[in-house]
Amino acid sequence: QVQLAESGGRLVQAGGSLRLSCAASGRPFSSTVMAWFRQAPGKEREFVAAATWNGRIYYADSVKGRFTLSRDNAKNTISLQMTRLKPEDTALYSCAGTYGSFSYSPLPYNYWGQGTQVTVSS
Repeated sequence: QVQLAESGGRLVQAGGSLRLSCAASGRPFSSTVMAWFRQAPGKEREFVAAATWNGRIYYADSVKGRFTLSRDNAKNTISLQMTRLKPEDTALYSCAGTYGSFSYSPLPYNYWGQGTQVTVSS
């Protein structure tokens, strides 16, 4: 089993930057697909970004060009560098993992962190 823990969320002004981190422990990290999802109150949980075990990175269209996902297998962490933040980015951001295939859907992901809140003020 994989345990995930996110950190870095806070209140930030529109146009600002934040870096979220997710630390993994337990089973081998390098064989997983790791992803970030987010969910705002009253909204569906949506895909943000993901990195596969063999180095492919995927982004949602809504964050492409603003967010950068990095994966450090040696440290068992993934990070999400967020820039040019918008109020629409306000959400609880959760780290997720699976030993299966990459998916834009949250349903196949077996492991989830508790989430970290990002609030972007206008």
